Amino acid sequence: MESSGKPGRVHISNKTLQYIGDEFEVEPAYGEKREDALRAAGLKTYFISKVLMPYKPRPSLQSMKNGTKSSSSQPSRDVPSENTMASRDSTTLSTVEETKVLKNLQEANADSSFKSKLQKELVNRDGRKDLFSQTNLLTLFFRESKIEDAFRQHRETFSGAATTAVPLVILLITLARFLLLPRAGGGVVILLVGVVLLTSMASVSAARSFPLRVCNALLTASDRVHTTVGLRVTWFTTLVIFAAAANTLDMYLCDKPLHRLPPDNISITSTGTPAIHNQSIIMESESISELLQAQMCPHPAYYSYFTLLILLATSLLAQVSYLIKSAVMIGVVGVQCAMNLIVMRPALESADDWINFDIHRMIKDHISLSVELCLITLLLIVLNRQTEKTSRVLYLWRREVEEQRERAADIRQRNEALVYNILPQHVATHFMGIRRKKHEELYSQSYDEIGVLFASMPNFGDFYSEESVNNQGLECLRFLNEVISDFDGLLEWPQFHDIIKIKTIGSTYMAASGLNPSRQVREDDPVKVRWAHLALLVDFAFELVRALQSINEQSFNHFVLRMGINHGPITAGVIGARKPHYDIWGNTVNVASRMESTGKAGCIQVTEETTKILQHFGYVFEQRGLIAVKGKGELMTYYLVGKAANPQQVNGESLDYSKADDSAQT
Repeated sequence: MESSGKPGRVHISNKTLQYIGDEFEVEPAYGEKREDALRAAGLKTYFISKVLMPYKPRPSLQSMKNGTKSSSSQPSRDVPSENTMASRDSTTLSTVEETKVLKNLQEANADSSFKSKLQKELVNRDGRKDLFSQTNLLTLFFRESKIEDAFRQHRETFSGAATTAVPLVILLITLARFLLLPRAGGGVVILLVGVVLLTSMASVSAARSFPLRVCNALLTASDRVHTTVGLRVTWFTTLVIFAAAANTLDMYLCDKPLHRLPPDNISITSTGTPAIHNQSIIMESESISELLQAQMCPHPAYYSYFTLLILLATSLLAQVSYLIKSAVMIGVVGVQCAMNLIVMRPALESADDWINFDIHRMIKDHISLSVELCLITLLLIVLNRQTEKTSRVLYLWRREVEEQRERAADIRQRNEALVYNILPQHVATHFMGIRRKKHEELYSQSYDEIGVLFASMPNFGDFYSEESVNNQGLECLRFLNEVISDFDGLLEWPQFHDIIKIKTIGSTYMAASGLNPSRQVREDDPVKVRWAHLALLVDFAFELVRALQSINEQSFNHFVLRMGINHGPITAGVIGARKPHYDIWGNTVNVASRMESTGKAGCIQVTEETTKILQHFGYVFEQRGLIAVKGKGELMTYYLVGKAANPQQVNGESLDYSKADDSAQT
């Protein structure tokens, strides 16, 4: 219908006229007199001469946004409106996308607090419901063992740095111990040894958390501690146990000093019994030992405070279950309470009586300190449980975000692969690269030395039919898809990396060579260097023939290729906004198409200029003669026969052909 029509007229068939009804006025076109195919099909054709139904323009996006309706005051179909002209310069939207945009705009206009609602939804998003549905209520373990194992294997960025709190606490305890209890036995030495040991252990677990240049062995040990779940838990709990043991041992040695010194108001007689010089203070003999103990360990309550610091350091440990931390804290507090009630009780009572002479406290320090430690431990357990709950919620969100990121990355890779399949690699890189171009910019590139190939199956038209035996033509299309797919597979061969498929038109396959912008050639380079890609294009044409022969043998068909090759300058570019298409234009493309259409099935027809170039690569030709080419007049053409076994180097001025075609008008 297009080829048999006339410029400026819409050419339709009588079948199309039955569907458009009375909306258009038509006149006979007599296309069957100009086109044999229409006459053979028995079709009558018409030209549309007038539109009978008035044109109703679609409401623009801006008018829908403003809530206005189209009226009779809108411009007619002959005069485009301002919105219509603006829409041509902007990015066009599909019908589905436009519907979504209009729906969103209407919802936004109906509720001006859309952003506030979105913010409220994000703020009110609570992960506890998701957590309760996926975890055990008591242990907080995930019900799915796979997620639980992944959570335990997951490593926080600065989880190892939290272990440095344990040796830091012991160091502070040592300083406070030295300042407050300078006479209390030799526990300072034990604490110093504990500081060194705990610092060494913490440096192993925290080596990877700090960007310091340390030995590789220490980094390997740090990774081993964090990647092995059992080793990590054992390592972290051992730090706390060592710290508590050092504090407990120092507390046990508090009332057993190495050098016991009497108080200032007490002297030791020659018999070894103390004598009190201050006569105003009357003390019985059994209370003298308690007085000495109070002098050597004047602030025993501080040991409970030291234990509290250890409990706080335990709460800071990351990636350890709150159940394990609770068990460790309960054990540490249990030992401290036992020391307060049994071992440190005399020292606590003596210190209490020594400071408060006449004040009788209803609750002694050994009881009050133990109760306070138990209450604080219970509070820390609740806090650790809440912290782990938050950590697990964040892990679920992080897991969801990672899954979405992976899906987005997968979709992006598929989209990029699709773009790279539609467009040549350098063109796809132009659009998908870092330097993204605006859609208004036109991509074009001019080339001076390009090879163009057209290959078609002239007998495929006779093979194609829309009968029930072919499933309404589906089986024919399936066969054509197999052929084109095999042709595309040849482009994956390393030797054909410089050949690009342009498009397929029906059963015609179009390819070109030399479209690589990175290819650097000079005018003074020899022909074999400048036109090596053209020789590869010829080899590709021969491979197309072999591929089709293989398909014919498997499908018991007898299809043949009719091909044409030409070389010269072209202009390449991408056209289209919704479905961008890479194509090439120029006289070179037109002549290559004519070489195919005027050729003979089973042959490769080339021009005389192309023959002069390909002869340098050892190809043998058969002269066909002069043929009439639309728009070019008569051209001397040749059939490419094959490649000689011993190619001879020629200067391109005189050609030796294997055989001449004595019929120039064939």
